[in-house]
Amino acid sequence: MKKFRKVLDGLTTSSPGGSIGSPSGGSAAGTPTATPTPKEIEIQETLVSENFQLCKTVRHGFPYQPTALAFDPVQKILAIGSRTGGVRILGRPGVDCYCQHESGAAVLQLQFLINEGALVTACADDTLHLWNLRQRRPAVLHSLKFNRERITFCHLPFQSKWLYVGTERGNTHIVNIESFILSGYVIMWNKAIELSTKTHPGPVVHLSDSPKDEGKLLIGFESGTIVQWDLRLKKADFRIYYDEAIHSVSWHHEGKQFMCSHSDGSLSIWNLRNTTKPFQVTFPHGKIQKDGRKESCKPILKVEYKTSRNSEPFVIFSGGLSYDKAGRRPTLTIMHGKAITVLEMDYPIVEFMALCETPYNNEVQEPYAVVVLLEKDLIVVDLTQSNFPVFENPYPMDIHESPVTCTAYFADCPPDIIPILYSIGVKHKKTGYSQKEWPVGGGTWTLGSHTYPEIIITGHADGSIKFWDASAITLQMLYKLKTSKAFLKPKPSEGRAADLVEDDPFAIQMVSWCPQSRIFCVVGISAHIILYRFSKYEANTQIVSLEVRLRCEAEDVISPSENENNPCFTESGSHSPQPHHHQHAASPGSGTTEGNKDSNPCLKVKDRMVRVPPGYQAELVIQLLWADGEPPQQITSLDVNSAYGLLAFGNCNGLAVVDYLQKTILLCMSTLDLYGAADPYQRLTRSPRRNRQSTSEFCMRGLSNLYSDSKKRIRTSYQSLTELSDNQQSIDTDRSKSPTSVHYSTSLHNDPRVLPEPVVSLRASHCSPVFYLLDNVKGPGRKLSLPTDLKTDLDHVNGHCTSPTSQSCSTGKPRVPMGPEGPRLTRRGPGRPPFRKAQSAACMEISLPVSHTEAAATESRENSFSRSRSSSVSSIDRDTKEAVTTLQFGESYARKSDTLPTPCLWVGTSLGMVLLIPMSIPTDHEERMEEPVTIGPSGTVLMLKGSVLRISFLDCMGALIQSPYEVWRDLNAHEDPDRMRRRKLVHISPSSSQHTCGEGHLAVVCSEKQAKVFLMPSQSCLFVHNITESSFVLRADVVSVCNSVCLACFCANGHVMTLSLPSLRPLLDVNYLPLADMRIARTFCFTHGGQALYLSSPTEIQRITYSQEMCDNLQEMLGELFTPIETPEAQNRGFLKGFFGGNSHNFDREELFGEAAAGKGSRSLAQHIPGQAGMEGMKVAACGVVGDLARARIALDERGQRLGELEERTALMMTSAETFSKHAHEVMLKCKDKKWYQL
Repeated sequence: MKKFRKVLDGLTTSSPGGSIGSPSGGSAAGTPTATPTPKEIEIQETLVSENFQLCKTVRHGFPYQPTALAFDPVQKILAIGSRTGGVRILGRPGVDCYCQHESGAAVLQLQFLINEGALVTACADDTLHLWNLRQRRPAVLHSLKFNRERITFCHLPFQSKWLYVGTERGNTHIVNIESFILSGYVIMWNKAIELSTKTHPGPVVHLSDSPKDEGKLLIGFESGTIVQWDLRLKKADFRIYYDEAIHSVSWHHEGKQFMCSHSDGSLSIWNLRNTTKPFQVTFPHGKIQKDGRKESCKPILKVEYKTSRNSEPFVIFSGGLSYDKAGRRPTLTIMHGKAITVLEMDYPIVEFMALCETPYNNEVQEPYAVVVLLEKDLIVVDLTQSNFPVFENPYPMDIHESPVTCTAYFADCPPDIIPILYSIGVKHKKTGYSQKEWPVGGGTWTLGSHTYPEIIITGHADGSIKFWDASAITLQMLYKLKTSKAFLKPKPSEGRAADLVEDDPFAIQMVSWCPQSRIFCVVGISAHIILYRFSKYEANTQIVSLEVRLRCEAEDVISPSENENNPCFTESGSHSPQPHHHQHAASPGSGTTEGNKDSNPCLKVKDRMVRVPPGYQAELVIQLLWADGEPPQQITSLDVNSAYGLLAFGNCNGLAVVDYLQKTILLCMSTLDLYGAADPYQRLTRSPRRNRQSTSEFCMRGLSNLYSDSKKRIRTSYQSLTELSDNQQSIDTDRSKSPTSVHYSTSLHNDPRVLPEPVVSLRASHCSPVFYLLDNVKGPGRKLSLPTDLKTDLDHVNGHCTSPTSQSCSTGKPRVPMGPEGPRLTRRGPGRPPFRKAQSAACMEISLPVSHTEAAATESRENSFSRSRSSSVSSIDRDTKEAVTTLQFGESYARKSDTLPTPCLWVGTSLGMVLLIPMSIPTDHEERMEEPVTIGPSGTVLMLKGSVLRISFLDCMGALIQSPYEVWRDLNAHEDPDRMRRRKLVHISPSSSQHTCGEGHLAVVCSEKQAKVFLMPSQSCLFVHNITESSFVLRADVVSVCNSVCLACFCANGHVMTLSLPSLRPLLDVNYLPLADMRIARTFCFTHGGQALYLSSPTEIQRITYSQEMCDNLQEMLGELFTPIETPEAQNRGFLKGFFGGNSHNFDREELFGEAAAGKGSRSLAQHIPGQAGMEGMKVAACGVVGDLARARIALDERGQRLGELEERTALMMTSAETFSKHAHEVMLKCKDKKWYQL
């Protein structure tokens, strides 16, 4: 039992854990109060460092940038290689394994050791790897690195241990799979071709053994040369020289002919009886033109020639279309007899492979399906039906159907939520799939004992939301919601504005979901919020629209004289940001011209009755309005509470609270007004503002000029930021005017009282995130300058944010507002915000440390906190805009004098401030629907270092306090009219279970730099921990692990940390993942049970665990890739076929390629590298049940042997004793009657 003693009050502001408050007595902020008696809190912390371990669990989604494909026809498992060195191995649903080459080199080719539980990978760094698949987590057994030649093609015959390797020089080497040692047998290119040939045949593009005779190897060279090499006689049987380059070769199963695909779009068939000319040449997609010529066609990249017993053979190939039609989709052509079927694909074809019934190449193949690997999809076509339908893919390969823009992870959900979401989502599934079972059904997987309901929510750029069942480390689509259906379709603009129109105005920015009440809130990139209720019944509804004008006006700037007269509590609706409430989407600007953008939302809500299907149904839409010709700022924080019936959201201008039960706006205040008299800053009025028109137009051009030439869509901006200096002159304009900034908006810079330009340029304001990035760009193509602890790869940047608490503009350099030619003005329609391609720091809750110059960087690192907090800094330095970065509803104490908890809203800002706003909510059902909710600032302010990221509550026993919620009820259900339909609320009060320790609760607040634990209502800081000094926290959450709670943090330097609660002791600190791109920062999220996830690539979700318990149980949860299956027997060929068909079964490769016959391979050519999971490692790793039984059996045998030896010795001793007794008795009888003197 650990006892923590702290004095609750009397802490001064100079204390590192001090807090600033405004007591009811009216004392100034930070003034010490009377010191009460110390209070003792007893909390037993059960978590220790041994409870934590970080490891990857499973990866979901489509392999990013695939390059290779392989299939084991006996085990029925599929392998996909990628450009980043990853290998995904798929079997039946639940069998999904991800492997990664340490080198990260692209995978060129994959070869299964069929039915042996092994896989050979050939990588772009000219290395061969042998993977062992007979374990749940595959590992490399051997590697072979080629030093002087580049690998181009590999072939492994069925049931052979010798791998043929073709190289770029045209040579063919042979590798022993068991030892991974190079054989001395080499087929040199100059031996394979005729001596009279003057040119090099090119790289090896094909290798295969003849189905008729395994001792014959067919070698295809890129130039069009084909050689059949006799492995026994070490000479060529025949050579074919063709005019067109060869891409692939495929044998007929009888071994009498083969087919080649060429670069001119032709297919040639060659008969072994006459190799002087092709037996047949066809152009499947080439038409004869009027002049008698064949039209030119694209190359046929691959062809497969498969035979069938009961029908004509299948010829399947990719490419070969004519060049005359531009923009045609990639195609896969299936020729079956005279029928030609062309299947159009949505993406380019990377690889395809026909799945056949037999693994033997000399038997009738009987193809039943074709696996087609596309750049962004995996398709399996059913060949057994004439219309060639596709199989329904059981894997979650469509996560990237629209680019993922945000994620949310919920563990231990209510058990009924998954079945009901699935039952509704299954009604909207596509039809027309093949009725047969998914052909990739290898491996085994069972539902583990350590499973609980888990749901992953993904938001996408097209405005869609997907709910996924993530239970038991699997992923299955449950339900899809399209948020764009709540709006009218945007009309296309004309002229210059058309170039700036966003294609994805509905992109999802963040989501908030309450699984208990099933209330779902969505924040879109067009500064809109949609609130959904769940219903099992369809309904006719009309969506209510609320429009909010949330802006900082000139009167929001608080001067010292105003501080004295500004009350702490202001009635709702009296604040400068004026709300506009329009029921049924009656937009006030609907009749205005396009040039007049003021008071218009970015989107238009449907204003008619709509029929909505079962599922999530839109009830309320909240939109921020344009003002002064400028778009609304993006929403940076959101929280919704079903028990209170309230929704709160904020941005860099202020905070708004909406009563979604009464459909009214309760509070709409700037961030400055929230402080009241407790404002810790001195804010002065400013000089007259400049011309409104030119400034607002410059603000609108801030981001539009950045993308004016490239016209990048939002899906591109979420993946890369490559064009940074499209117009450097306009970029160098005052960066504080960006519409995505986290400080004062342009309307404040347009204030008549604004300071002169030289003074304005000297302000230490918080720069716009995007314009900070541009600040470091001195010319086209220059990379951004980032600190050494965060060298971000900006080719994959998805969100562009800077830390609102760690940056300052370069001082001493007045900025030039425009070029010599003056500003270039642009216009935009009211529904097209120009700032969509950038994400504010508070919006994504992420930030980057900055360094404009070395001096500025040093100053920023040393004084970033003191600059914004110190009372000695001038008011100009503190002329910064505060964004609302996090919100949290809960039962708490708004003031020190409170004795009972009341509904409160905790507000965290980008300057490290936490404000408490109490609320008075009617408890009666009828009163709640009629009486207004009273809400207003309390004046209580707590302070941290860095932007506030997370706020959570613990009771005085250390348990996590769940927010109050309303039990779900279906408003569209046809219930008994006599039954009253009342709201059932579940309130979890902080003092409900604290009879022993008194009233109060703990508040855990985490910022970018530190974490603090406050005791309420005294507001005393019990514990403080500086999480990081050199970096900053990207994500933080209070999660439950091992029946306790901890604070989990993910930092920009890649560290994953956990801290105990409430003492904030470090429990785990692992350098797990460097922040290679901002996609990780935008999508990383923690959840209960010691789990987390992030988007590892644009198409894949990586789940990890930081719980030791889950790491221990992970082997049980993963599927088995290899299952013992008896290899099918080869068909009896018959006497005549065996007599006339060659003696392929008599071919002994060991006799030819072994060390005794061929010698050793050159050591300088290839280097053998033993893998970590080599045979020795395998023996050590085999200390499982089998190893233990073997050792026990050996020990038992040794014990039995010793016992046997002991028994033999005992018997020998007994025999010796009997002999001695016998001899002694005889001596006694002999000497019995003799006298002593006769002896």
